[in-house]
Amino acid sequence: MTENESIQVSLLGLGAMGAALAETLLKAGHTPTLWNRSPGKADALVALGATEAGSAAEAVRASRLVVVCLFDRDSVHEVLDPLVGDLAGRTLVNLTTTKPEHARELAAWAAEAGITYLDGGIMAVPSMIGQPGASILYSGSAEAFREHEALLDVWATSTYYGEDAGLASLYDFALLSGMYVMFAGFLHGAALLAPAGVSAGEFAKLAAPWLTAMTGGFAGFAEVIDGGDYTVPGQQSLEFSDLGLFIEASVEQGVSAEPIAMVQRLIQRQVDAGHGGEGFARIFESIRRPAA
Repeated sequence: MTENESIQVSLLGLGAMGAALAETLLKAGHTPTLWNRSPGKADALVALGATEAGSAAEAVRASRLVVVCLFDRDSVHEVLDPLVGDLAGRTLVNLTTTKPEHARELAAWAAEAGITYLDGGIMAVPSMIGQPGASILYSGSAEAFREHEALLDVWATSTYYGEDAGLASLYDFALLSGMYVMFAGFLHGAALLAPAGVSAGEFAKLAAPWLTAMTGGFAGFAEVIDGGDYTVPGQQSLEFSDLGLFIEASVEQGVSAEPIAMVQRLIQRQVDAGHGGEGFARIFESIRRPAA
């Protein structure tokens, strides 16, 4: 497909993300066929040039490339199981958030039905689709990714991670895990300051540059973890990283210590195992090998 060539694509699911995907296709010169379970969601997009299908089956039959962006794995099966015959011989791109094993199960289901399957993990909020900074991670059929990469790049930077259909979801969850823990840490900090009359907005001005600067430590942690030696010089030790005072301060401020207590538990397990003099990165071992 050339940059300006329009291809037939059907999109099932017009929630906030699905609608953003559809609108971005339209802006790029494509004319997608759309379907949504509840009526009315496609009206604004039809006004922009999209075609609305009367049923999911009609949408599937309209295009060789079918993209689904639904609620979860069960909703994908609910919508597509009755349409296996129509989907056979087509390419299915699943942008529904699923865990890795669900993605692998859907890939196996598709293979048995003669459907080419590509799974995607969207690293963006709807307003980012089609904008710099948006990323979508893919795994599954390499042939499907190569064939449709130009269209996929309309939405975001596309990165392919291999034939294992669960890998895109695994990367997605890994990145979101870091995001949610960071968000929880920020909110805990804001809660600590609130009793002192400090607004969350004021704290955000301090936290954003500080946390951004701290991401520079990722590469060092990664080098230690990949090297498997937590005793290399220059690391902050686990004993020095003890967060007991943070927990006490939280209690004294009348706020929950749960976000920081989680990290303290990971630290303490390694200290109790005799690794207190080793680097903070060693809590990776607490995470990788959960407590019995």
